[in-house]
Amino acid sequence: MKYTPGQRVIIRDAEWTIRRVDVLADDGYELVCDGVSDFVKGKETIFLTTYEKDIQIVDPLETKFVIDKSSGFQQSLLYMESLLKDVVPTDDKIHRANKAAMDNVPYQFEPALQALNQPRQRILMADAVGLGKTLEAGILTTELIKRGKGKRILVLAVKSMLTQFQKEFWNRFSIPLTRLDSQGIQRVRNKIPANMNPFFYYDKSIISIDTLKQEALYRSYIEESYWDIIIIDEAHNVADRNTGSQKSKLAKLISSRCDTLMMLSATPHDGSAKSFASLLNMLDPTAIANANDYTIDDFKDKGLVIRRFKKDIADQVQDEFKTRQIFKIRSNASIYEEDVFSYISNISFKNIDKQKRKGSELFKTTLTKSLLSSPIACIESIKNRIKRIEALEDDYSDDIDTLEILQDKLQEIDTATFSKYQELVNLISKQMKWKKAKDDRIVIFTERIKTLEFLRENLQKDLKLKEDQIVSMTGSTMSDIEINKIVEDFGQENSKVRLLIATDVASEGINLHYLSHRLIHFDIPWSLMTFQQRNGRVDRYGQEKDPEIYYMQTLSQDEEFKGDNRILDILIEKDDQAVKNIGDPSAFMNVYDEKEEEKIVAQAIENQTDAESFSQELDSNAQEAEFDFLSMLNEVDEDETYPNNTAGELIDSLSFYEDDLHYATNALRFLQETQESQKIEARFEEDRIELNASSLDDLKYRFKMLPREVIPENWYFMLTNDLKTINKEIKDSRKNDSAWPNIHYLWEQHPILEWIKDKLLSNFNRLQAPVLKLNTLNQNEMIYLIGGLIPNKKAQPVINEWVGVKFIDNTFDSILTLDNLFKQTNINTKKFPNSGNDYDISDIESNLPKAITEASSFIQQKRDEYEDTMSTKVLEQLEELEKLKSRHMGQLEFDFNQESKKLEKQREIDKIFNDYHQWIKDSMETESTPFIQVISVLKGSEV
Repeated sequence: MKYTPGQRVIIRDAEWTIRRVDVLADDGYELVCDGVSDFVKGKETIFLTTYEKDIQIVDPLETKFVIDKSSGFQQSLLYMESLLKDVVPTDDKIHRANKAAMDNVPYQFEPALQALNQPRQRILMADAVGLGKTLEAGILTTELIKRGKGKRILVLAVKSMLTQFQKEFWNRFSIPLTRLDSQGIQRVRNKIPANMNPFFYYDKSIISIDTLKQEALYRSYIEESYWDIIIIDEAHNVADRNTGSQKSKLAKLISSRCDTLMMLSATPHDGSAKSFASLLNMLDPTAIANANDYTIDDFKDKGLVIRRFKKDIADQVQDEFKTRQIFKIRSNASIYEEDVFSYISNISFKNIDKQKRKGSELFKTTLTKSLLSSPIACIESIKNRIKRIEALEDDYSDDIDTLEILQDKLQEIDTATFSKYQELVNLISKQMKWKKAKDDRIVIFTERIKTLEFLRENLQKDLKLKEDQIVSMTGSTMSDIEINKIVEDFGQENSKVRLLIATDVASEGINLHYLSHRLIHFDIPWSLMTFQQRNGRVDRYGQEKDPEIYYMQTLSQDEEFKGDNRILDILIEKDDQAVKNIGDPSAFMNVYDEKEEEKIVAQAIENQTDAESFSQELDSNAQEAEFDFLSMLNEVDEDETYPNNTAGELIDSLSFYEDDLHYATNALRFLQETQESQKIEARFEEDRIELNASSLDDLKYRFKMLPREVIPENWYFMLTNDLKTINKEIKDSRKNDSAWPNIHYLWEQHPILEWIKDKLLSNFNRLQAPVLKLNTLNQNEMIYLIGGLIPNKKAQPVINEWVGVKFIDNTFDSILTLDNLFKQTNINTKKFPNSGNDYDISDIESNLPKAITEASSFIQQKRDEYEDTMSTKVLEQLEELEKLKSRHMGQLEFDFNQESKKLEKQREIDKIFNDYHQWIKDSMETESTPFIQVISVLKGSEV
């Protein structure tokens, strides 16, 4: 007996699809199978034909026909719709994600379309801060789930983003990610045996890469696991910068453990060609031969990167991006502060760093930077310096004396004479006239923890805030649980939090815009990348008010500090200019690394560079920025906006029902009437369904492996497909402590719709097909509705179509597409009466072989067309691989002098290219025989 991937087989009285066939030494076969029927659906099992003596290949010729006697043919329509929802798209268009709980903005579908057009979906989504990269990742993930390529998903995120990412995927796309934060990991350990891999326990999970990095045991777990999709958020953190970073090593390992890899980063480039190449080579190990010398042409056609800025998509979002308002808040230095400024301007220090000729000037700049934050931050810098030089052998007593005098002067600056702080209180209480409203929360950023502590203590008192109305967030001293709780509380309308003070741990990725549009830079960062990240917390897609950004400065009469402030003014102006015209503020310094940017500013301050000269230098950098090659990926002229390429790419899938609400309503009513063993309690409103699942054990079992947060209280589900209701519920849910919506989005990706669908597939037994009499067909007409599937060598469908095989007077007439079948019969729009009487179906039985032959021939023709197209593509892909491999091998001569290391690298390259070669062949080559399933027969009747 011959077994092939894609075949349906019956083993141990359950139905399976064969995914892979391997020949064994005893001439038997190892069958890797996916469950199809109720009790095994979603399970993967390996069967050995040597021991499984009773394996039955499902033969469509054995189909038995059953006359549907249900009212309005509901039994058949629900069954057919349930089967239709499992049909896998085989093109590169959007079939499901366009119905997700989000506003359909064309640019957000572009990354998915770009990825779906590639042999495998591996992409860096590098859109600017605030454009919605999480949504873009959700769109592609949804499309892959629809295609059967998203069962196992792993998301790696920074610890402050775990809950936010988890909610976005659930609320918008019904993708349930289990959060494996420190508490989540402990829960898993309590549930499973000590030696069990937690990544086998949860199919879909989200975890901090820092947690993975710290847990040595997890490396072996990862090496044993494989995912359909891996998403790395804030992916710039895993680039290889020659530091031996554990994050980078871990990301490289993980990138080889999945089919699809998505990387998300608004700042994907750090100015180093090599580090950016490391990201590209995680996406595609064949992409870059020489990481130190490559151009856009080396990877552009691979579709690995997409990058847009606000200016590129401004015409698509209309009111979604509000106009940013910039305010410079300046305070005149008090006499005590002027004394400090003057003293610092005139002091000098010995060089304690022999490796740096200007070590003393560098420390003076560090002192200046801390002073521009707060006196208390400056005192901390002084104490750290004294502690350091006291440990040195040389005599630095003069420096210690100077520092102690400075410390005394700083200690004379109290809260009343700290002018910038007094201006902050005045700004919030008088200029803003802040009323502490629940929808008007304020974010304050500072770089220094000491400044943060000072602000928290004093603002609480001076703004008359209760202890639970003001919170602070730092990265080094807080756990992932604490950080996620603060972010969640800040976005909840019913929480008491009104003011958040944060270091730059809060500047990366998190959403703070739900109830806040005011952001204050208490100390101005010396990096434009930090400007971009901070401001993006409130100035982002979905902000409902004009963002207000405040920059605070202390004005001094001291000429040196006047110059420092003018340099900082230039940074404020360049950030604003980038938002309006350039897109990427990093282009101004052209180093793409926060620390390197800070060094450039520090050098300008040390050298007392004229502000106008500094501005001209930044403008010159922007004109010849190395990073321009990424911006050029989209090839859009400066005077144009990013083109809308999604026209015709979003497909409305065919259905027997008006929408998922009507399908679910009819399904649950049918189950209420027909399932005596299980009582289903459900209420039906015009726009929603309310389902009490407390007694539905099979449904509750499905939620066993899902996040606890998605399960409503008492298992009482409220579901609607109305987007206005859902968007309002998502917004309203932020008022509650749980911050998870009580109303769920009803669409085909929700677990309840999956449960309903699977229950309805049992409306007819295996190898049964319903017969429906329709008065929209003539009495001498009948149409066999037949599904045909041809998989690739990986058992993934490449041809998956339903066709109508039409007979007139028992003679084959034509093949109909499903769309044409709907148009001819109106089965998807019209209600049909059903007499419930028996009638002769011998003609249906006698014409079945001919119907199967014609359907098979049509599907085979589709396969031949696919093969003709793909054979050229496969050949091109393999030829391109050979060229790339030659380049990689050629580079070995330059990279390695030692023969043993050269051979080791050569073996690594051979493996990479051989694996990719095999992957292309398995993905693009198809099986020869289609799997045929008779879905139903539509028979004509008298009008």
